[in-house]
Amino acid sequence: MNTLNHPTVILVEPQGPLNIGSVCRTMQNFGCEDLRLVNPEVDHLGEAARLMAVKAGHILDKTRVFPDLNNAVADLNLLFGTTRRFGKRYRETFMTPDQAADRIVSAHSDCRCGLIFGREDKGLSNEELDRCHHFISIPTSNELASLNLAQAVNICLYEIHCSSLTEPDMPTAEWLPAPAEELEIMLQHMRSSLLDMGFLDEQNPDHILHAFRRIFGRTELNSREVRILHGLWTSLANLNPK
Repeated sequence: MNTLNHPTVILVEPQGPLNIGSVCRTMQNFGCEDLRLVNPEVDHLGEAARLMAVKAGHILDKTRVFPDLNNAVADLNLLFGTTRRFGKRYRETFMTPDQAADRIVSAHSDCRCGLIFGREDKGLSNEELDRCHHFISIPTSNELASLNLAQAVNICLYEIHCSSLTEPDMPTAEWLPAPAEELEIMLQHMRSSLLDMGFLDEQNPDHILHAFRRIFGRTELNSREVRILHGLWTSLANLNPK
């Protein structure tokens, strides 16, 4: 069995205390301890959540709450967002839960992975999906495509656990992606430099920036590469002073 660096679970604006409690129980089932909530709409420490958590109440007690996704993922290296969207904007990097599990299990031992789950009624926004390196989509029947939040978490954590059991000889990747905060700072530096150069449309700069996000997300830049790109944007800014 591989030594598994258990992923962090992030719930964005969860609306149901029963779901939060059920997620805690699932996390304990599969050895996960780090739950983060982004702007929850309910009391995650209330009786309803504790009822569903059963013996995982300690996960509820140490759950951290953040005002936005940027703060919630700042220290994580590799982010997986769950979505049911099938537009061209996201299709190229879809993973099934078992594919994502293999990537997580094969990650560098210091790589901190995060699984991001959206709102029960409308999932993750485009801006939130832009923060992710990869997307997970769970195949379901077209008759009812969307899954309950807690069930989606259950499926993803189950696949990660199974991957850690069934791939004992899988080598550990030596690649450690840069923390999400480092990557986001670099992307904002790039945005500013490319705007100054006139490369980005001032009326809609994020249209092209989205393409860069997807390129860098697939590449999983490490900290050294992020620093190199910072140097590039600084040099470009110096060539095009305001």
